[in-house]
Amino acid sequence: MKLKDTMSNPESPAGPAPQILTCDDGTVLAYYKTETGKASAEEGPALPGLVFLGGFMSDMTGTKAVTLEAFAQARGLGFLRFDYRGHGASPGRFEDGTIGGWLADTLAVLDGLTEGPQILIGSSMGGWIAMLAALARPQRVAGLLGIAAAPDFTEYLIQARTTDALRAQMARDGYVLYPSAYSEEPYVITMRLIEEAREHLLLDKPIPLTCPVRLVQGMKDPDVPWQTTLKLCEALESEDVELTLVKNAGHRLSEPEELALIQRTLAALIERCRPR
Repeated sequence: MKLKDTMSNPESPAGPAPQILTCDDGTVLAYYKTETGKASAEEGPALPGLVFLGGFMSDMTGTKAVTLEAFAQARGLGFLRFDYRGHGASPGRFEDGTIGGWLADTLAVLDGLTEGPQILIGSSMGGWIAMLAALARPQRVAGLLGIAAAPDFTEYLIQARTTDALRAQMARDGYVLYPSAYSEEPYVITMRLIEEAREHLLLDKPIPLTCPVRLVQGMKDPDVPWQTTLKLCEALESEDVELTLVKNAGHRLSEPEELALIQRTLAALIERCRPR
């Protein structure tokens, strides 16, 4: 069953067919890639490329991904957006997915489709995956931008909203259906997703990342409390962490003024990560 998610943009504008990466384990991932412009000797080293990581049951055709792709193209920057297994144009059943599996997808595209330093842009769950990828590939990640980043959401969001009756149902069936405020269809949340995610939790200890990190967070986000983002800032060991709180913004951060803020934040982060 393919379901929409509260953290996704349901609109999927038409466009050219994506390219395909077949991983060593047979996983097939769909992606779009913009090549970087060639820097001249006078311009110095090339700027980092950009990799967009989408949210839970989101896909690479959402507003933020497409907007930031245009941002990159206008500046001659490399840009990669892709769908995790079971998301969007990538085959597989969403309910078979796990945080570890989607992290493996991210590392596969980072290793196989990019070269040199990259800035990872993670939206919602993608913020969690981006931090895990940066921990796994510290030499490849020049910086991180989290947009309503949701590390550990399987614990503080899903578990907090799970009643005793739903826990009993999950123990019996291995999954539960959660109602959605954004779609007529519910979400499938599996026991395997919850249990496997515990191997990747970040907020219960210091996070040994030292790269620059920028976070944009809405204070009216019903899914990621801004107080949780403050906890994330405290957990990050990097001394170069900046958080922008948007008082009247929700989770999606896709309104024109919010997209403009994200682009300004990203432009400043790119300069911060410029090779010296």
